[in-house]
Amino acid sequence: MAEKQQTEPSDKQPGELTDSAPVLPRTYGTLLGPSTAPKMEWPQLVGLTPEEAERKIKEDVPRVQIQVVQANCFVTMDFNHGRVRLYLDPSGKVERPPRIG
Repeated sequence: MAEKQQTEPSDKQPGELTDSAPVLPRTYGTLLGPSTAPKMEWPQLVGLTPEEAERKIKEDVPRVQIQVVQANCFVTMDFNHGRVRLYLDPSGKVERPPRIG
């Protein structure tokens, strides 16, 4: 009977609502392809040297500027989308998770 309904000419005009629900593609509601959100933080880099941390950050965000902040140094409180600060402990390892800003 479903085939009979499809083959009969419809009395409805194009654009009118029908009684049946629309068929959505399987990917409806999911992201297509890889994650589209840029990476903002790198917690896995805590404990690495600044050179290693910078290399890994540049793999994810090549155009970002890296600033290395030594222990007990002052920094400005402005937010910059093109900057990642690497806060170091007294031994010269990354102390806090680096993040954009």
